[in-house]
Amino acid sequence: MNIGAVILLVLTFGTVLMLIQRAEARRRLLVAIIMAFVGLLAQRYAAYRELYTEAFWGFIVAVVLNLLFWVVIGRYNPPGTSDDIQVLGMDD
Repeated sequence: MNIGAVILLVLTFGTVLMLIQRAEARRRLLVAIIMAFVGLLAQRYAAYRELYTEAFWGFIVAVVLNLLFWVVIGRYNPPGTSDDIQVLGMDD
């Protein structure tokens, strides 16, 4: 098993899942569509290099890490909205 490829795929799939998870509720569908394209590119890379086992384990590890993040941090700190942004130093 190629550990370097597993780490690369964990980072890629993990980033995709994290961006979808932490996206603003109104923009989540658009982010999911864009990230699905990125995930498809990662899957095609794994198929081209014949890294089927590495891609499977990379995806499983990425899902477990994202679920762990959600349980520990994400449930108690949901993503905010664009309306909640406040600029410091503005008197308006």
